[in-house]
Amino acid sequence: MAAALFQQALQAAGQHLDGWRVESAGTWAAKGRPPQPEAIRAMKRRGLDISAHRSRTLDASLLSAFRLILTMEPGQKEAIQVEFPGIASRVFLLSEMAGESKPVVDPIGKSPDEYEKTAKEIERLLHAGWNTIFQKAASGD
Repeated sequence: MAAALFQQALQAAGQHLDGWRVESAGTWAAKGRPPQPEAIRAMKRRGLDISAHRSRTLDASLLSAFRLILTMEPGQKEAIQVEFPGIASRVFLLSEMAGESKPVVDPIGKSPDEYEKTAKEIERLLHAGWNTIFQKAASGD
């Protein structure tokens, strides 16, 4: 959901997607799984189709291609920094971009309302952290 919402925000801001590479991968995700139906519906309400997305696991080659890596939960951030210390300085919580330090809790297995709450929280954090995201992505630190 976060990757789709970020791409939507980039388009709404008139940013050319050519210069941006926005991808999603999980620290503990099983490879090849489709999004939860509740996530698909929450994104569809926003005009986004994530039904073709398939999960994948992070690896060093994927991470090395990014100047900025945003995670939803502190455990994800810590796991990436420990497993890939060479890119540790590029890993942040999404909430840190908005001057906060709190998780965006994964709604998997919860009600459709929880997916909607999570989507709204991601949108809020993207909006609040927009300038910081751009600064960190441009500088790589």
